[in-house]
Amino acid sequence: MAKHVAVLKGGWSVEREVSLISGAAVAKALREINYEVSEIDVTADIAQTLAVLKPDVVFNALHGRWGEDGSMQGVLEILQIPYSHSGVAASAMAMDKILSKKLFQTVGIPTAEDKIVTKAELFSDDPLPRPFVVKPYNEGSSVGVIIVRADDKFDPGMVGPWQNTDQLMVEKYLPGRELTVSVMDGKALAVTELKPRAGFYDYEAKYQEGKTDHIIPAQLDRRLTDLIMNYAEKAHNILGCRGVTRSDFRLDDGPGGDGVPYILEINTQPGMTPLSLVPEQARHGGMTFAQLVSWMVEDASCGR
Repeated sequence: MAKHVAVLKGGWSVEREVSLISGAAVAKALREINYEVSEIDVTADIAQTLAVLKPDVVFNALHGRWGEDGSMQGVLEILQIPYSHSGVAASAMAMDKILSKKLFQTVGIPTAEDKIVTKAELFSDDPLPRPFVVKPYNEGSSVGVIIVRADDKFDPGMVGPWQNTDQLMVEKYLPGRELTVSVMDGKALAVTELKPRAGFYDYEAKYQEGKTDHIIPAQLDRRLTDLIMNYAEKAHNILGCRGVTRSDFRLDDGPGGDGVPYILEINTQPGMTPLSLVPEQARHGGMTFAQLVSWMVEDASCGR
């Protein structure tokens, strides 16, 4: 009999729309290779829904808080349904930028200088020399990220992450090239350089077609390529991730740059949209989208 896969998508995080696209793409590919698929737009009664449905496996295509931060993983552990991607602890640690950066540092992965501040502290005085980056400490996909440059107006009346949380991470702005590495079963697949056609690699640049050029493989020397891929594998392993992750880096290797690849964050449930980077890197290595999602279903587990 065909394995029954419940694809979780949507939910209520700020990344809902991207999750719906990811989930639809995954469900379509799984049906094409003869899995039985149930698509679920997740609501607060998801435990009851799954208890009635009784799938063999859950493909978790949720993005952002509640779906990617260990919450949904905890529900699936209680229900004892094998699920894709990382477990409870790894998911929670990866979403918490404060904690994950401390863990990256223990294995020698460079990170940007940062401070954790409240909204009041942020606007009482610049917490770091400009330019600096302000971001929520527990969101993904560059949600809420802003860059404060030397002459920018900066006050509480502006739109920013402080409208949704009082605990913020402020980081030194890192100029240079935007790079990303997918890790599958503990092994790095490739390094892609991302070149936004305007601004920086924000939420819009990630998910709107034509906003960003993807260069795969990134034009780096062998030493740097190997180093960045090694850092991505270390980040995956130090958090105890499983399945597929994607780590993002900044590298300033131009004149006057320090040539150091700094990790920005790790994503334990990377996007699976037509523009997403994990499918692109898998394809670069000879794996179709259907083969990728099938591997992720067969890799699913609980209890680890």
